[in-house]
Amino acid sequence: MVDWMSENFFILLSWIMIGSGVVTMITLLLGMKAQYGRYASVDAKSIAARWGWLIQEAPSFILPASAFWEAPNLGCKIIILLMVIHYTNRTFIFPIQLKNPKPTPLSIVASAFVFCMWNGYLQGFYHAWYYTFETGHFKQPITILGFILFFGGMAINLQSDEILRNLRKEGETEYKIPRGGMFEYISGANFFGEIIEWFGYFLVARSLPAAAFSFFTFANIGPRAIQHHQWYKEKFDDYPHNRKALIPFIL
Repeated sequence: MVDWMSENFFILLSWIMIGSGVVTMITLLLGMKAQYGRYASVDAKSIAARWGWLIQEAPSFILPASAFWEAPNLGCKIIILLMVIHYTNRTFIFPIQLKNPKPTPLSIVASAFVFCMWNGYLQGFYHAWYYTFETGHFKQPITILGFILFFGGMAINLQSDEILRNLRKEGETEYKIPRGGMFEYISGANFFGEIIEWFGYFLVARSLPAAAFSFFTFANIGPRAIQHHQWYKEKFDDYPHNRKALIPFIL
């Protein structure tokens, strides 16, 4: 019988996440698109986007927030707090700020909810129950770099989300070319910020679950940045020709 609270189970969940990331990346690079937003099927059963975001993201807030109180020391609490900070915005603030959002397919909400249950439990309770770190861990240069990348990536992500929201006036639904911030360099500025953010989280924690989540984030939204870039180029004749997809000046 599986012991859902054993360290070995958390390690297994981490490796499954890494494997899932590999499969997801390959699938997306081969052309499959996540069926929501601009790629959503008009026939799909859907839910209001704001409710969809709240429902699907909630476990990534609730589970780490619960684990925070079980963490035995300040170091463990700091790691978990990074999750709580991000998902406070993603669960409660981001959905309210959406302008004229298209309904989200129930299949997307369901799959995202399952992932957030999985990842919320993994990140929250592993770092509450089994995470250990050496004396001086939070003073090490790599940890400090991790904090810089986490909050820097978060700032890029938040700014990019704001730029995308402000593209539309009340009542508008058409897509426009995003400009400003990192969008001057890449089409997937919001994705770039989130990838940097969770890589910073990994550098702070330096645990297998943190590595698994950081990798899965890259594998899941990196290819979507490439898809968005191609979509923009096909839709807009005047799309900036020097803008890259995900990595400034490179990709």
